[in-house]
Amino acid sequence: MTALEDLIEAELPGADAEISVGFLTQQGVRHASRRRSYRNHVLSLRVGDAVGSCAVEPGEVGEEVVLDCVGRPVRDVLRHPLSAVRVAALDAHLQDRRPHHEHGERVRLERGDSLRKSLHRSQHVVDLLPTGVRRVLVVGVVNSLLQRLRERGTGYVACDYKGGRTEWDEPVVTDAEAALGDCDAVLASGMVLGNGTFQTLLDHARDTGKPLVFFAQTGSGILPRFLGDGVTAVSAEPYPFFWLDGGESVLYRYTEVNS
Repeated sequence: MTALEDLIEAELPGADAEISVGFLTQQGVRHASRRRSYRNHVLSLRVGDAVGSCAVEPGEVGEEVVLDCVGRPVRDVLRHPLSAVRVAALDAHLQDRRPHHEHGERVRLERGDSLRKSLHRSQHVVDLLPTGVRRVLVVGVVNSLLQRLRERGTGYVACDYKGGRTEWDEPVVTDAEAALGDCDAVLASGMVLGNGTFQTLLDHARDTGKPLVFFAQTGSGILPRFLGDGVTAVSAEPYPFFWLDGGESVLYRYTEVNS
């Protein structure tokens, strides 16, 4: 089994709480002064006062899937055939058991327009990378993260399943595994939990000792469980995400020190 499947199996015996709310969030954005736009679709499930989330492809999860989760015990939904549903349910369950505000370093994101908040978040994420990193594989392209790396003088390889070009017209590679050897650190979106890339990155970090840092909206409650076991640090951002509102919002940073 994969590490994620092992974690699900370990949590099944105590996953008795019911999912009370399920919903889909669809977002499109192009920041002021930026040339490129992008969109996100996110499945979210609520357990107690915790909301777990997993990014999905458009059309991957329909309304009937969401409604079918509501009112069911988490242990049942953790057996769902769709990986995105399993990830969202596990994320909610773990946040309910281990709330971010009790364990993570709370970071306040100041109010502002979408670009200002994106850049503010990106600074806190990039600061989790160890000093001396030469070249970073960025899995899940966020141009604000690339901008912060450029400001630091840190090289990077941009990687995303969708391919395309960055804001600076650089090519975006689509095969993360093929790019690992040319980088001495990995900065990855929590979205890798839902698309099957997580195990590849985790195995590489375990085998090589390279820093593996996550910025997680998807799986913000899951990834801190792997600190010290391949994962170096996590920026955990539970729902509601910074891009939903111009007011203040929070994220939680985890390192091996505060895990």
